[in-house]
Amino acid sequence: MPHTLTINGKPRSADVDEDTPLLWVLRDVLGMTGTKFGCGMALCGACTVHVDGKPVRSCITPVSAAAGKRITTIEAIGATPAGRKIQQAWLDLEVPQCGYCQSGQIMSATALLAANPNPTDSDIDAAMSGNICRCGTYVRIREGIKHAANSKKGA
Repeated sequence: MPHTLTINGKPRSADVDEDTPLLWVLRDVLGMTGTKFGCGMALCGACTVHVDGKPVRSCITPVSAAAGKRITTIEAIGATPAGRKIQQAWLDLEVPQCGYCQSGQIMSATALLAANPNPTDSDIDAAMSGNICRCGTYVRIREGIKHAANSKKGA
């Protein structure tokens, strides 16, 4: 069944079953491999994308639930003010180690910063608790979010 999705501001079509996870539509059908597969059960956060500005786990989100909504992936998050700040902070502080989880980390951190431009440690803990980093870069991730929050507007 054909589904029309708005991904990164552009209409995209995918002829898949309505229960196909959005992750597989993005990666396998549309060739957008920035969003990663981690656990397949929404436990690790590697597959995080934004749907109407909210972070969601694309591995358990059926494509039918995303139709008619704005989907933003890691490929376009830098076009948003919060995403640009987060990506720059990640570079400035060399946040990633292996990098596998980082697209999901960046997506969750961007959603946090967009909703709360001055997050506390508790806010960061709550927003990032569903994202697992096998390398344990949690301290650098927290510092990256704080760095982004303290950066100049429009930077």
